[in-house]
This record gives sequence, C-alpha cells and structure tokens, in this order.
Amino acid sequence: MFTLVIYIALILAGLCLGSFAGATVWRLRARQLVADKKNGEHVDHKEFLRLKSLSTVKVTKDHSHCLHCGYQLKWYDLIPLVSWLTLRGRCRECRKPIGIMEPLIEFGTAAFFVASYAFWPLPLESTIDIALLVVWLVAGVGLAILFAYDTKWFLLPDKVNIAVIALGGISVILAAILSTEPVTVLLNALGAVGVLSGIYLVLYLISKGRWIGFGDIKLGLGLGLLVGDWRLAILGLFLANLIGCLIVIPLMVTGKLKRDSHVPFGPLLIAGAIIAKLFGTALIELYFVTLI
Repeated sequence: MFTLVIYIALILAGLCLGSFAGATVWRLRARQLVADKKNGEHVDHKEFLRLKSLSTVKVTKDHSHCLHCGYQLKWYDLIPLVSWLTLRGRCRECRKPIGIMEPLIEFGTAAFFVASYAFWPLPLESTIDIALLVVWLVAGVGLAILFAYDTKWFLLPDKVNIAVIALGGISVILAAILSTEPVTVLLNALGAVGVLSGIYLVLYLISKGRWIGFGDIKLGLGLGLLVGDWRLAILGLFLANLIGCLIVIPLMVTGKLKRDSHVPFGPLLIAGAIIAKLFGTALIELYFVTLI
C-alpha cells in the first residue's frame, strides 16, 4: 500500500513539474527571441510578437494565457495532461490547437519520475540515499526543458544547463559522502565528464564550432556528473549514437531527412545518459556474462 502511495505521489509530482517545465520552455524561448532581436539577429516576426509578452513574466506572477487569442487560462484549464485531453488539444476560447509539446513533457516527466524510482540502481536506506534520488529527479525536470528546447529550436539554454551542472555537482558530493572511497567516486565522476563533455570539447575545438555546439559540451558536463561513472558514461554515449542511428537512418532512407539536415544531439545524449544511469550496471554485467 505504501509503495502505491509513493508511485501516485511521483506521478502527480511528475505531471505538475512537467507542466512547469513546459511553461518554462516557452518563457525561455520568448526571452531568447527578445535578446536576439536586440542584438540585431534575424528572428521570426510572427513568433516574436506571439511570445514577446512572456519575456518579462516572472514565474510567481504569471497568468498563463493562450498564445493565439490571449485568453487567460483558468485553474481548470491548467490541470496537467487532463485539461489538454478534455479540450482535445485546443484553446477553450478560440479553439485553435494548443500543441502537443506540453502534454508530452508532462507525461514524459511523470514517466521519468516513476521509472527512476522503480529502477533506481542504488539502495534507498539513508537520508543521503534518498537525497541522491531527489537530486536526480529535480535534475530530470531541467533535462526535460533541455530536451524539448533543443528538439524544437536546436539550442540548449545556458541557465538550464548551469542548473543541471550544479545539481550534478551536488550528486557527486553526496555520492562521495556515502562512499568509503570518496576519491574513487570523484575520479569516476571526472572520467564520466571526460567522456560526455571532454570528447565534444575536442571536436568543438578541432572544427571551430562547425561540428558541435558549445551547449552540448555543457550538457555533457552536467550529464557526466549525474551519471558519475566513466563506464556508464561510455555506455550512455554509445546508446545516444545508437538511438540516433535508429531514428536518422530510416528518415534518410524515406527521404524525410537530407544528409545536410540539422539533427539535435542533446535529446539523444539525454536519453542515452538516463538509460545508462538506470539500467547501465545491469546491461554491463549482462554483456560480460554473455562473453563468458
């Protein structure tokens, strides 16, 4: 019974924080457009006008509204996932499509919370053990924002990247406190950062930024700290590339994607790191067992 309560709490927390993540994505985009326009860069004029009002909004004072007609959403329009389903993905007032990104973020964050608890590879016996899981879950909200933003606009916002890096640092400190060999924990984390961030830094320097963006390097730093183990980092990098191939190759074969098309790597790296964190130890053990 207690386990069921935990799962329900995780689902509700995931949906609510996923809703927050979805709203944050649009606020960050609005501020990015305002900054780009101020710096003289080209921006989509229609998107700029539609989102401009969000650029100065504070989270605590925000009243969500429809980006098409300006209708101020009521509390019953803001119930995560439920409101979108009951309204069939449309604004209550103007009936224009709201978009599917928000409910996907809400559902994805809730699924991440549940999977993280169900398959957490470490014991949850002490306060620090639980704190490690909580830090991971909070970081997951930031990863949801980065995943959605990079998928839609091919950018990884610095503020969110920095927050994920900070949470990754806290995770490493907690793991070192728990361990009887803190130096080993720190060295493993450093190795993970070298794999998920250092490799991309080298590619960035060699190509002078043509092959990879600096945002991916910062993301790799945060993910490396969160994964905390160089072996899991290697697995996560392999999985990211494998998932990328499984997605990109069929799209290229069917002509939906061209050779020079821009494919965001951030979401793939996030997916690979999450799988490695939750299932990596078991996958590595299974691999060596099959070898023997």
